[in-house]
Amino acid sequence: MERKRKFFGWGFVGEGLTEKEERFALATYARLFGTDSFDVKEVPGLADIRLPAPRAAPPAALAAICSAELHDRALHSFGKSYPDTVRGMLGDYSSAPDIVAHPRNEADIARVIEWAGGIPATITPFGGGSSVVGGIEPALGKKGAKASVTLDLSRMDQMLEIDPVSRAGRFAGGIFGPALEAVLRPHDLTLRHFPQSFEHSTLGGWIATRSAGHYASLHTHIDDFVESLRVVTPRGTLETRRLPGSGAGPSPDRLFIGSEGTLGVISEAWLRLTPRPGFRVGSAVWFPDFLAAARAVRAILQAGLTPANCRILDPEEARNTGAGDGNAALMVLGFEGWDGPLADLHARALACAADHGGRPEAEMAKPGAAEKWRTAFIRMPYAREILVPRAIIADTFETAITWDRFEALHAEVTKATLAAIHEVTGRPGQITCRFTHVYPDGPAPYFTFHALGRHGALIPQWKTIKEAASEALLAAGGTITHHHAVGRDHRPWYDRQRPDLFAEGFRAMKAALDPAGLFNPGVLVDP
Repeated sequence: MERKRKFFGWGFVGEGLTEKEERFALATYARLFGTDSFDVKEVPGLADIRLPAPRAAPPAALAAICSAELHDRALHSFGKSYPDTVRGMLGDYSSAPDIVAHPRNEADIARVIEWAGGIPATITPFGGGSSVVGGIEPALGKKGAKASVTLDLSRMDQMLEIDPVSRAGRFAGGIFGPALEAVLRPHDLTLRHFPQSFEHSTLGGWIATRSAGHYASLHTHIDDFVESLRVVTPRGTLETRRLPGSGAGPSPDRLFIGSEGTLGVISEAWLRLTPRPGFRVGSAVWFPDFLAAARAVRAILQAGLTPANCRILDPEEARNTGAGDGNAALMVLGFEGWDGPLADLHARALACAADHGGRPEAEMAKPGAAEKWRTAFIRMPYAREILVPRAIIADTFETAITWDRFEALHAEVTKATLAAIHEVTGRPGQITCRFTHVYPDGPAPYFTFHALGRHGALIPQWKTIKEAASEALLAAGGTITHHHAVGRDHRPWYDRQRPDLFAEGFRAMKAALDPAGLFNPGVLVDP
C-alpha cells in the first residue's frame, strides 16, 4: 500500500517524533525559555480546510493525470519553511494550486504546459515539496495569469538506463532518494548524495535547487554528479550532450542546475555514480570551544584531506541535540572509500585536531556523541509540528564564507540575530552554529535560532529575525544561501548578491525559454 504524504508537517501520515523525542525537545525549550507552560494551538485537520473552487479545469485528454482533490491541493500549497508551517497551523491554504498534474512522461509534461499556457496559468514544478525558502508555492505573478497549475513529477520515478563501464546512470527527474539508491544497490553503485531531505525529495528537485548532500568535503553539491540533462520548456525539449567534461563554451547544464523551476522541468538526468564504500573509519572529537574546532577543520582541509564527514557543533548545538552537555564543541569526523583502509588518513586528521586542542571521544569518556547527533539531525524536521503550535520559533539559515572572514561573520551574525530575537519577543533567545560543509578556502556555517514567540504574530516575528540575520550575512561577505536555494524568501538579498548584468542575461534566457513568464514567477527573477 502506498504511503500518503502529510499535507501538514514532515514525512508520511503516521510518522512523527516518538514520545521520548518529544519530551526531550520540549524539555530543551523549557530550559531555554525558563518555562514549561506553552500556549498550545490546535492544528486543523483536512476536513477543516476550506479551499476556493478551482479557477480552471483540465481538458478531457488530461483528466487522467490531473487532480483537484482536497488533499492533493493542500499538499501542494507550499513547502516546509517556518512560515509555511505557521500558515498550515492556521488553516491558511489560500495559495493552493487550482490543479495538480501528475505527468507520467515528457509528452504529458508538454501537453500540460500547452494547456496551461492557453488559460494562461502559472506552472510550478514540484518534486518532494521540501523547499524551506518559499520555492514551490503557486503564485499568479505579474503577467495576468488566471490560474495556477502544479506539476508533480513523482510518477516519473524510474531508473531508465545504467552504464556500468562509465559508472553512470540515467534517471527520471521525479525519482525520490531512497528509490534511486535502491535501484543502484544491485549494481553495487551509489550516487553518494544524501541531503537531510533525502527520503522526501527528488532528483529533479536536487538539481533545480543545487542541493548539497551529507558529505562534508570534495563533492558537496549535486552539480558534481550531473553528466547531462533533459529539460522540457515552453519552447520545446532540450538535451545536453553526455560527456565527462567539455570546454565548449559556457555549460548548458549549469544554466539549469539551480534554475529553481523558472526555465522548465528537469525531466531526466545522467548522473556520475561511484562504488558503494566498503571501508569506513570515524570518531568524535571534543574541543574547548567552537573557534578552536573551526581552526582544526581548516587545518584538516588545507592539509589536503577530504573527509566524508567533518562537521563541528558549538557547545550549545551539541547540548540541544543530546550529543553533549554544553561545555565543549564537538567534531564528527569520518572517512570512507572503496579501495583500501583509511586509518592513515584518519590519524592525520586527528593529529590536525590535536594541534588545536581536540581530544578524541575515548579520552573524554563521552561515548556515542556522533550517533546521537546524527539521529537528532535526521529526526529534526519532525519537531516543527509540535513546536509551531506552542509558539516556538525555531529555524535555520546557512551560508559560506572564506576562512579569513569566518570569525567576524560568526560574531556579527550571532549579535544581530540575538538582538532581533530580543526586539520582537522581549526576552532572550539562542543562536547556535555548526559546519555542514567545508572547503580548503572556507566553511559553510549553518545557524539555528530559537525564540519564544506569540500566536498571532509568529510570521512577523520570524520575518524580523530572518531579515536581521540575512542583512548580517551579506554585510559580513557571506552568501545568502549555500544549499537551501533562493526561492522567494531569499530574493531581496539574492538580488543584491548577484551582478546586475548577470540578472539581465538570465532574464533574457528566461524570456527565450518561457516567453509568457509562466514558470515559477517571483523565484530568481521577475519577467
